[in-house]
Amino acid sequence: MFAVGSMPYPVFLYPFSLALEQNWCYSKFTIMLSLSFGGPHGHPTMEVEDFHRNSLSCSACRSAGRMAIPLWKSKTFINYQNSCWRTAVNILLVAINAKYIHSNLAVHSLKSYAKEYQEQIHIAEYTINHSLEYILQGIYKQKPDMLCFSCYIWNYRYVRELIEELRKLLPKVLIWAGGPEVSYESEQFLQENPGAIGVMAGEGEETFRELCAYYLKRDDASADCSERCQSNENTVKWEDSESRQSNENTVKWEDSESCQDSESAVKCKDPETGQGIKGQGVPSLEDIPGLVFRSGDGTLVRTAAREPLSMDELPFCYEHLDEFQNRIIYYETSRGCPFSCSYCLSSIDKTLRFRSISLVEKELQFFLEHKVPQVKFVDRTFNCNHRHALAIWSYLKKHDNGITNFHFEISADLLTEEELELIHSLRHGLIQLEIGVQTTHQPTIEEIGRTMNLTRLEQAVKRVQQGGNVHQHLDLIAGLPGENLASFAKSFGQVYGWKPEQLQLGFLKVLKGSRMYENRKKYGLIYRKQPPYEVMATNWLSYEELLEIKLAEEMLEVYYNSGQFEMTVKVLELTAERTFALYLELGKYYEKRGLLAMSHSRIRRSEILLDFAAERDGEHLELYRETLTFDLYARENMKSRPAWAPDQSEYRELTRKYCKKGKMSHLEPFWYGIEELREQKTLTAYPQRQRERQFYLFSYEERNPLTGQAAVKRLDEKGQKEI
Repeated sequence: MFAVGSMPYPVFLYPFSLALEQNWCYSKFTIMLSLSFGGPHGHPTMEVEDFHRNSLSCSACRSAGRMAIPLWKSKTFINYQNSCWRTAVNILLVAINAKYIHSNLAVHSLKSYAKEYQEQIHIAEYTINHSLEYILQGIYKQKPDMLCFSCYIWNYRYVRELIEELRKLLPKVLIWAGGPEVSYESEQFLQENPGAIGVMAGEGEETFRELCAYYLKRDDASADCSERCQSNENTVKWEDSESRQSNENTVKWEDSESCQDSESAVKCKDPETGQGIKGQGVPSLEDIPGLVFRSGDGTLVRTAAREPLSMDELPFCYEHLDEFQNRIIYYETSRGCPFSCSYCLSSIDKTLRFRSISLVEKELQFFLEHKVPQVKFVDRTFNCNHRHALAIWSYLKKHDNGITNFHFEISADLLTEEELELIHSLRHGLIQLEIGVQTTHQPTIEEIGRTMNLTRLEQAVKRVQQGGNVHQHLDLIAGLPGENLASFAKSFGQVYGWKPEQLQLGFLKVLKGSRMYENRKKYGLIYRKQPPYEVMATNWLSYEELLEIKLAEEMLEVYYNSGQFEMTVKVLELTAERTFALYLELGKYYEKRGLLAMSHSRIRRSEILLDFAAERDGEHLELYRETLTFDLYARENMKSRPAWAPDQSEYRELTRKYCKKGKMSHLEPFWYGIEELREQKTLTAYPQRQRERQFYLFSYEERNPLTGQAAVKRLDEKGQKEI
């Protein structure tokens, strides 16, 4: 209770409202004042109660503030000056993504879960294409009190350097890290990065929330510890809006909680880690599961492991879609993986959990109603629960908006007949499937602990392909134990023969925490010291051989995965017994002529491929010229006509007849059997030259939703009508 000197003024309590500027933090306390204003104002009294944001105690703040409070039914204003008003703690979550179109699900999930601290938490997203200086400036300008980095193999170098520089610029900032790159060797990370205080290891939502609560409450308790036993004097200045007279009274209060009261006493220790701060509901860092942190004396402390959350406890973090314009949405309906692949971190988490279908359907509907271009499910093996997968695919079919595409990572050998039939019934482009094959070499499959029925997988891929409505992306990994160059080339040829829309050839990454990392010496793994820890040699594969695989991989990306040279590549495949050898020879052709590590236009890529075909298979050069012409115009109406293409003046009248929309259509004649090339995934013989040339009309207003190629229609031999 407050007393103004010893003057026995009467006390009256009046209700009033209070508005403060943004970023002010205010206490939960009650003030009773009795002031003599003189004249007609009498003896007004005010009560200030329960104004603290987020209901956090703030009995003694470190920085002073000022506010003006209008008293009820008067024109009198009180300017109250006290150490109980301070600016709010600024918590910054930083994500550095691989590309601009990517978003970071982790930081958005952390913020959404810590819902009571939303106003204190901010997110800054950058990419590895930004300069380090740009990111450093951006973080510095936000002046965070607590800074948390989301760490992955693609951004780890950035994070380490940023921590070092930010520690110099913001010596008082609390720097934490989380994510897979720091969760498995957290102590080593802290030893190598002294600027960081600690690591949130493993699943982070609840850990982050408790850490936020700890620091916000700790600030109050720490300040209260130093001032609680002292006699506080506060100056109340009032200013009458009519008389503009000023008066000043010294006000003292008696705190009902005494520091001598052992039950409410606050124990203060290290001001940075806060170890030992107890009382008023403030825990110690040791009480928060899922942490590894640096204590006040420099020793590293690891707390108890964090129990996995129920998936239904995770909030939906995409309610404000304006933050994700022109970016891929990442979404999860499960965590954990039932399999034990030795190269993968997902195999560590065996607590497989699923989000309730009712929640998933509500959230999918949100994406559909907002016509989000693409949603990527990050569930590690989406179809490991058949009922779950069927329910989601059925919902998407029923509520399809004709626009949104959904990406799923699946195990194709687990697909049931019911699922395959449902997939065939979906709109073209509604879903796309990523299928990790990794290898077809059986000894390697067994060594890496992979569960896979290769025969069923091949059958499923081909069944999905028959529908013609789903983009399939298949993965292979080079450098796995037990696989040499010959067996890898065989794996490549087998999976390539299934003709997926994309075949991604990756290289083994020796990830900290994985079983592959534990067996690195056993397998003779030589890999990069810095992220992404890519393998350079194994007991079965030399570095020279790995470089050959890299050459083939680069050509595969340019000429197959791009989808821009489909017809020509089909013909070239006839020249090689093994497709891996074809791409390797093409890579060596580039290397020999100094064409690598250069940015080439599509027309230049075509010219190089034509030269390669002429040297390798000159007998069919005319055919290659036509297939390259078709490939170029199937993607876009070329601004510059290929030098080898026929003179357009020969069929100018037909062009005028059919190409009435200018650049949105194109007419081209061909002598070879284009229909045969278009219909067959793999050729068994060269297409024959026709007696009459055939005309094809390319329409750029209509495109294949799987390949992005223009719609193509064939005219009859006289070019009179479309077929």
